[in-house]
Amino acid sequence: MAIALRDTDALLVIDMQLDFLPGGSLAVTGGDQIIPGINALAARFDHVILTQDWHPEGHISFATTHHLKPFTDTFDAPYGKQTLWPDHCIQNTPGAALHPDLNIPHTELILRKGFRRDVDSYSAFTENDGLTPTGLAGYLRERNLHRLFFTGLAFDFCVGFSAIAAAKLGFEPIVIDDLTRAVGLPGTVEATNKAFATYSIQLTQSSQI
Repeated sequence: MAIALRDTDALLVIDMQLDFLPGGSLAVTGGDQIIPGINALAARFDHVILTQDWHPEGHISFATTHHLKPFTDTFDAPYGKQTLWPDHCIQNTPGAALHPDLNIPHTELILRKGFRRDVDSYSAFTENDGLTPTGLAGYLRERNLHRLFFTGLAFDFCVGFSAIAAAKLGFEPIVIDDLTRAVGLPGTVEATNKAFATYSIQLTQSSQI
């Protein structure tokens, strides 16, 4: 079923940064392929918000911080088990920059997350402790933006966690399946899809908008 856009809709473009794209330190396969589609879709939205991972050196999510291996090792943080990653999206480094082909001049907000050294932040709404807000929910409510369309990277982490948090906070999240890509660690895509079903989060295609 086609989705007609409303003036209370917003498009969220999650973490389209060089470190997450081919050639980056935490590259998501095919991440660059979705840029033209995101640009085309964004041109149809009045309200667009971008996010950036913005980590300090020695961040809790970096495997090097703990002298462990990325992807396979984990760290027991105070807020739960933390997946460990290669160093990525370090503040003011080229890898933290948005991809130069991303062309959304009417972007209203660029939200940075994950800048606290001792807590990671997959979600654009709440950090991984489940308690610390980013302020995005308040921004959207003050702007009367309720239905949120999610694109970007990665489906099974920052896109998925953001959509789930949006649902918990009372927004109406819709994930545009063809304009996101997954990291694809064992079980992560399946867990994301299960959570989407639990919270009645709709998956759609950009051709339906």
